[in-house]
This record gives sequence, C-alpha cells and structure tokens, in this order.
Amino acid sequence: MTTVFHRAPKRALPVAVAGDGIEIIDSEGKRYIDASGGAAVSCLGHSNQRVIDAIKRQAQQLPYAHTSFFTTEPAEALADWLVERAPEGLRHVYFVSGGSEAVEAALKLARQYFVETGEPRRRHFIARRQSYHGNTLGALAIGGNAWRREPFLPILIEAHHVSPCYAYREQRSDESDEAFTQRLADELESKILDLGPETVAAFVAETVVGATAGAVPPVGDYLCKIRAVCDKYGVLLILDEIMSGMGRTGHLYACAEDGVAPDLLTIAKGLGAGYQPIGATLVSDRIYEAIVKGSGFFQHGHTYIGHATACAAALEVQRVIEEDRLLDNVKARGEQLRASLREHYSRHEHIGDVRGRGLFVGVELVEDRATKVPFSHELAVNVAIKREAMKRGLMVYPMGGTVDGVSGDHVLLAPPFICTADDIDRIVSRLTDAIDDALRSAGSR
Repeated sequence: MTTVFHRAPKRALPVAVAGDGIEIIDSEGKRYIDASGGAAVSCLGHSNQRVIDAIKRQAQQLPYAHTSFFTTEPAEALADWLVERAPEGLRHVYFVSGGSEAVEAALKLARQYFVETGEPRRRHFIARRQSYHGNTLGALAIGGNAWRREPFLPILIEAHHVSPCYAYREQRSDESDEAFTQRLADELESKILDLGPETVAAFVAETVVGATAGAVPPVGDYLCKIRAVCDKYGVLLILDEIMSGMGRTGHLYACAEDGVAPDLLTIAKGLGAGYQPIGATLVSDRIYEAIVKGSGFFQHGHTYIGHATACAAALEVQRVIEEDRLLDNVKARGEQLRASLREHYSRHEHIGDVRGRGLFVGVELVEDRATKVPFSHELAVNVAIKREAMKRGLMVYPMGGTVDGVSGDHVLLAPPFICTADDIDRIVSRLTDAIDDALRSAGSR
C-alpha cells in the first residue's frame, strides 16, 4: 500500500519517471501521449531544456525570498511581461501558487475593494451553473460544479448562479445567437436586481468553460453584453482563465478574442507549464489604487506567493511560447484537431458535440444524438474512456456531470502547444478507439 494519499486512494496508479516532449514515461517503460496536458497544464511538454535551465539558474542564485520582506527580479520581470500583453486596464499582478489560490485572491480583492471605497454592503458573488473555479472553499462556493460542492455545502459561503453560455444545451433551436446571448445578459441583470445592485460585488465566469462542461466557448458577443450589465450596476467582472488562458485558445489571454477586459483575471496552469507551481491574479488600476490610497494593505497572503524560482520558470515558459511562435501552432493544430474529430464523428450516434478554441477541445457524449439525452451516470462512461485511453498510452481528461452535475459525459483535450500534425493524428486515432471500446463496455453492463 502506498503511503502517498492520492486523490483516488483505492486506485493503483502507474509511476511516472520521465518526460519526453509530449509524452510521459512510466516505471515500466510505457509511454503516454499527454493529450490533456495533465489538466491543461503542460503546454510545453515535459522536457523543455530552456525552462529547466532557468530554474537551475534561479535556484543557484536565490530560490526563495518571503514577500513580506522582499520583491525579486524574476517576479518583477514576469509581472512586467504579463502586463505588457494584458487586456486594457490590467496593470498589476498578484502572484500565487495555483489556480484556486488565484480565484481566492480575486474574491478577496473584490470584497476589499468595496470595503475600501465605502460600499461594504457589496458581498454577493454571482457565477454560472456548470462552472468550476477551484477547490478551496471560496472558489468551490462560487463554482457551479454540483458534485464537488455537495459534501461541503454547510461550510461554503453563499453564492448565486445563473445560466451558462452553453450553446449545445442551453440555446433553443429557434433562437439566434443574438437572442440567446441577450437572454443570458437579461438573466444576469435580473439576478442583480433581485439581490439588490448595492449588495452585489462581482460576476465570475470562465472565459471558456473547462473541466466541468468541456471547453465550452462563449457565443457571439456574450462577454461584451455581460461586461455592459456589470458596468451598469457597478459590479466587478472576474474572468477565470486558469485553464483557458496563457495561449491555450490561441491567444495569450482568452478574452482578447472577445474584445473584453475584466476587472480581475485569474491565470495559472499554462503560466508555468507545470515546471513550477504558480498562478496569478491580474488586477485593474482602479482596484489597486483603491487599496493603495486606502488601507495600503491587501489582507491576504500565502507563504509561497511570488516564489522567485516559480516566477523565473514561468517567465522562461512565456518567452519560449512567444519566441517560438507557438500560438500560431495552437491555432493550426486546434483547427486540425476539431476538424478531424468532427469528420470522424459526423454520424456517430453517441457523439453530440465537438467544440472549443485552439488546443482546448471538448467532445460531449450522449445516449441519443437526436434528443441529446445523456448516458445514465451509473454507466460511468467517462471513467471507462479514461481507462481505455490509458491502456492505449493516451492521457485525456474525461469528466461526468456535464449536463447538470450528475448526468452527462465529456472528454476534454488540451495537448501541448508543441504538437505536430502527426501528433494530432495519433491523438485522434487513440481517442476514437478508446471511446468506441468504452461505449461497448458500458453497453454490456
């Protein structure tokens, strides 16, 4: 029995011992194509020498300095790099150790902003059903992932949820994109009015929904409409790009494709590409200035925020992405991946939707394609897909509860930005075989 407390302790896991480009190698020598980047993390693959060398240099010079005493050169340089490329108005960066921490920081910043500016009644947060913002208590509370929330409901802060911009499930057949997005904007406005505008602090949304629903992109001008509603009532807009940001959609910041700048923006995963734990919250001038001119102190913090070695690693990751023009490859390989999947599944009775942006792609499975009825959750189709994929040396990110937190299955794909056309072909071939065998095994139960 292992002494490591794994997240699924009943299940025996292979031991990873090495990484080679887009593959992970286990202790028995088996290779696995990392077609999900772990959890949309490993955007440069697993053996980028430039990043490894940057970590060595920083560790030899100064591995860590506590941020209550010092700032560091890599933290300042990384912040400058991110701000220079950020959406308009996001001029400050608060570094943390991961995505959940970044969301926690954003929630606390939103609350403290209103305390500092004399609106302490603003305490409510609105998010969306079928969203996921992290597993710390604040992030879990605003998330809309029902099965993750359920055991902890008694200790979660109050949060409010509106409909997601999930075209495959939520858009009516007779509804145009314009009408659909307007309906969602109206729903948010109605929720703000019901709660009382003077009590609402922020609306939180993933720019492209990740783990809970499987690479669901916003429709049309949805985010522009949401931004307008928030502005109308003085509500802050927090965009969560933990999964979708840092180039995953083909843009460094996913919201750039939508022409929207939030008040707070969270990033992680692709920021450091898994080489070191790091995340960040980008902060608008007005929030930063309210704290500087008010108490002068953000009442939050963790031991490893602004970690010098993590910042050095992340800065080198971002330099590699830019200098090697990898976002161009993300767009090209993403188009190839979606086109190949759609061609293969154009008539498949159990594939309802293929969607996404860049190398952030979701495949939704259904029991009946015509009615969109999902498989019973008792069949655990997503679990079977992961099992069959691993047998074939393929890592993908299947999830259940896609439709309502209980029913529904999807597969999330987020392969490294360095993928070649041949790599995409191999991923599609192994995935389609894994899905077919998983469906056969589910049908025989």
